[in-house]
Amino acid sequence: MRVAVLVSGSGTILDALIDDGLDVSLVVADRPCRALDRASASGLPTELVDRESYGADFDRDEYSARLAKTLQAHDIDLVAMAGFGTIVSQPMHDAFGGHILNTHPALLPSFKGWHAVADALAYGVKVSGCTVHVAGLDVDTGPILAQEAVPVLADDTVESLHERIKAVERRLYPATIRSILEGNHLL
Repeated sequence: MRVAVLVSGSGTILDALIDDGLDVSLVVADRPCRALDRASASGLPTELVDRESYGADFDRDEYSARLAKTLQAHDIDLVAMAGFGTIVSQPMHDAFGGHILNTHPALLPSFKGWHAVADALAYGVKVSGCTVHVAGLDVDTGPILAQEAVPVLADDTVESLHERIKAVERRLYPATIRSILEGNHLL
């Protein structure tokens, strides 16, 4: 199975995948970022499918179609979003539906969206965590493949809780992907 990792930022999740020894066939970013540099330094093929707009004129379907075409050109079978900052739409799901993975810093279905850690703290939960799931068309939906709880401490800030969740994510996401690649987890 050929795996592509979608990135947008510093690449800490990509680092975890590489450090775990996963066979990554391609790293794709939606903007220039450290994660692309990390992939190149590791000898991995990279592509920049640049997102030209972050405003109201952004054409999500056009972008998703370009992204899908790039992935298909590399014969990708499994897509792992790793801090990817662009929500993909129907053209990606038409091409890779059921084979797009995501990791989220909360115990889905609770606290969907970009501010999950802050929302969990604001709500006053005593436990948060990390979820690895098959990405659905709607944000932070789709079948859950793995979850792990992280306790919320009395003095937690968004940053401190998020860092503890990321520590779990950096272990849980590679393990889940490996399980899929070894045929132990069916998609």
